[in-house]
Amino acid sequence: MTARIQNAASHPDITTGVQHIFKEVYSGGVPRETLELVHLRASQINGCSACADAGTAGKAGVSVEKLLAVATWYENPLFDDAERAALALTEAATRLSDRPGAVTDEIWAEAAKHYDERQLASLVLMVAITNFFNRINTTFRVPAGTRWD
Repeated sequence: MTARIQNAASHPDITTGVQHIFKEVYSGGVPRETLELVHLRASQINGCSACADAGTAGKAGVSVEKLLAVATWYENPLFDDAERAALALTEAATRLSDRPGAVTDEIWAEAAKHYDERQLASLVLMVAITNFFNRINTTFRVPAGTRWD
């Protein structure tokens, strides 16, 4: 597969806006490890190799064992209840087209047991921005290993 773009570097004005969004995500009180697991799981679902590769879960302290198991979080004891709630919310919000009302009251209530309103907003924003970049990168066929710095 050939890349559809030659230079994946973002325009400076766009980069600044994105940095502001990520600042909000990371200041919301959700553990960085959880946010990076959310990013990885949404990227896996969407088939975005660039985002899955560029994620910083390993740098955020997530073990290699846990990274390799994130696709099977629902049946793996490596994930705690709060991480499971975040990943369930991630999957539901990423797979909106799979069924109407994908983010059920039960999924939201479980997440709300572990995260306050600000943290929930941070999680939803992380899922949304990840899905946004996944769609751009897969459309442009941005390959894994691409750096945006």
